[in-house]
Amino acid sequence: MTLLRPILLGACSVLLLAAAGERPPDGPRLAEGAQYDACLGQIRTDAEGARSMAEAWEASGGGEGARHCGALALLGMGEPERAAERLEQLGRASRAGAALRASLFAQAGQAWMMAGDGSRAFGATTMGLALAPDDTELLLDRAVALGTLSRFAEALEDADRVLALNPDRAEAWVFRAAANRHLDKVGQAAEDVARALALAPENAEAMLERGIIRQMQGDTAGAKQDWERVARLAPGSATADLALQNLALNEAVPTPRRPQRR
Repeated sequence: MTLLRPILLGACSVLLLAAAGERPPDGPRLAEGAQYDACLGQIRTDAEGARSMAEAWEASGGGEGARHCGALALLGMGEPERAAERLEQLGRASRAGAALRASLFAQAGQAWMMAGDGSRAFGATTMGLALAPDDTELLLDRAVALGTLSRFAEALEDADRVLALNPDRAEAWVFRAAANRHLDKVGQAAEDVARALALAPENAEAMLERGIIRQMQGDTAGAKQDWERVARLAPGSATADLALQNLALNEAVPTPRRPQRR
């Protein structure tokens, strides 16, 4: 789960791709067949055309599959608020099982995050977790939403639940480090990011986070090394952009100060 989960580092890379207009987040399948596949496939190249296809299909009895494709097409067209509302409606009304409905609320939460509405994202992911309490993707998504609301202690609780279910989830350790950093628990944050890098030594977000923590601890040289490596590991990414901003800040103000963060 990594997409732009803004505020905290880690689990929102899918949202980053969707926000960039590359594709909607992957998720549940509410129908089968060639028409559903064609509609979903067209979103990647012609979201407006997919929306028109979904509307015509729904008018002829396409049901949940048509409505789902139509909502995701809105996301691809850059209308995340409308998409989120429709995904939530579908999650409430769908006859699918609990896991599929939870995935619809997860997509709604991601769409709300793309729209910059952390409060609505929190609401959508909470509805999803009511259906699937141990869904680690939903827990991470809700933790990010809580981070955007500066509710870092609650975000940390969700990250802890993820790690209780899957202690080898590197991005959850990165997220936990960022939450502890925001709570001024810098020593604990350093331990968390070390766990993340032990699991995934070339995780760019973990490297960026370690650089931030090192800078806060006064290790400017170590922070610089981490951010330079991030720029090499993930060139052109949002994570690399933040690393480059921090490097520029270090050049301009060489004395230790808090770097740029999400």
